[in-house]
Amino acid sequence: MKQDRRLTINAELRADQPQAETPETQPAQTEAPDNSATPQDPQNQDQPKTLSGYAIVWNSPSKDLGGFTEVVTQQALDNVDLSDVLMLNNHDYSQVLASVKAGTLKLEPDEKGLHFEATLPNTSYANDVYEQVTAGNIDSCSFGFEVNDGSDTWTKDDDGNVTRTINAVKSLFDVSVVAVPAYDDTNVQVDTRSYEKFINKKKEDDNMTKQTIIDPEKQTGTKTETRSFEDYIRSHGELRDGITTDGAAAVIPKEIITPVFQLKQSKYNLAQYATVKQVSSGTGTYPISTVEQTAVLATKEELADIADVNGNMFIDVPFDAKTRAGKIALSNEVVEDSEVDIVSEVKAQLQQLVDNTDNGQIMSLLTGKTGSNDNFTHTTATGIDDLKKVFNVTLDPALGKMWFVNQSAFNYLDTLKDSEGRYLLQPNPTAPSGFTLLGAPVVLISNKVLPDNADGTFPVIVGDLSQAIAVFRRNQVTAQWDKFDQFSQGLSVIVRNDYEIISKDAAVIIALGTAA
Repeated sequence: MKQDRRLTINAELRADQPQAETPETQPAQTEAPDNSATPQDPQNQDQPKTLSGYAIVWNSPSKDLGGFTEVVTQQALDNVDLSDVLMLNNHDYSQVLASVKAGTLKLEPDEKGLHFEATLPNTSYANDVYEQVTAGNIDSCSFGFEVNDGSDTWTKDDDGNVTRTINAVKSLFDVSVVAVPAYDDTNVQVDTRSYEKFINKKKEDDNMTKQTIIDPEKQTGTKTETRSFEDYIRSHGELRDGITTDGAAAVIPKEIITPVFQLKQSKYNLAQYATVKQVSSGTGTYPISTVEQTAVLATKEELADIADVNGNMFIDVPFDAKTRAGKIALSNEVVEDSEVDIVSEVKAQLQQLVDNTDNGQIMSLLTGKTGSNDNFTHTTATGIDDLKKVFNVTLDPALGKMWFVNQSAFNYLDTLKDSEGRYLLQPNPTAPSGFTLLGAPVVLISNKVLPDNADGTFPVIVGDLSQAIAVFRRNQVTAQWDKFDQFSQGLSVIVRNDYEIISKDAAVIIALGTAA
């Protein structure tokens, strides 16, 4: 029996600490659209801990599964027996979190998807899972299932995008709490066979002929006219000159979806402070409520028509996702002879490039210009009074203000004292840098990311980056493939994203100190 596993996008996984039950009062159920966890009440530490969310979301496209995406229809579970489903930690059957049979897991299909509520046991791994969900470190779900042949359909649109639709699930084995979904080779193989039947049928309908890996009739000495392996990679498998999958699925190139953006807690990744939106197309506009809303409601006379609101409630932020990529080749001699896992080390460095790209693009928007005008307000400050004016007057008090300073500016601020000789930077373990200024957290950034100004002053950014900058994510993927002719392997990272300004009034750029 081969079991497929899929990540559930928009799982809305959350942790709840139930209140103690009494005969007269039942625990209230609270639905929340986000991943936030309800703070624990110290008086209810002995009460069972619960998790809830969606294990499956109907008609929600999966990530790229190797040339196609997948959706599950609302009718897919109509004839499925859910009486013996388990909730697991990361699909590990040795770490059972809840069970339908035991009454600790409730599964209920609704208009959105398969909703679950799980009461966790008092075990170390269950408590660890609950704490990770509460902290927001884990916010994804997955499900293990099996389908019969003919229970799925395949379609291909005019742009060449292939979609697999699961119309009927044969068995649902488990729902799992996961940090990173694992698409192992066996699971991909199941989908690949079905995918190849669809592709081969498409070719037959179009009177296309199959080819072998190397056409002997086209050989000239040691050279052939076979299209290069790199073309096959770049075309996501659509260019198949010289490749056939009759009898066995193609095992290379092996495309692996990896958590490229899992480094959001990295010390210098500024995307964690901006507004990040996942978009389903490469270009478009995203409506965002404006911070300049000052309209009021008009007085209405009895039986009179209600007046239109005189105000701009939303702004449309345009986005155009650009593809950014990089690759590196490693000889197999280096891989085999290295005493460390050099491939993993290179993957980590490629992921770090994503952080560097975020930082560079966000900083360019904050400190740069559009035409001859600065993107954001620029001012100077030599002491605490100048900083207070920007903080108290220039910026709207409703903003969630933070200070972003480089190492030189931090050192300058660390020497400022009030009239009584007390340092103005106050220790605060909850702030990213461990300090606050005027009650707002201070974020310390490397001089390499935010260099000193050319005139010798130090850069300081103050404001609310979530109101100032939007990051639009379209897709992220890493690929690994073998290059037989060079006895080497290639590694690459590709991201599609865009960076745009939301509100120019949400941040101020300060030149701190005296110009040389």
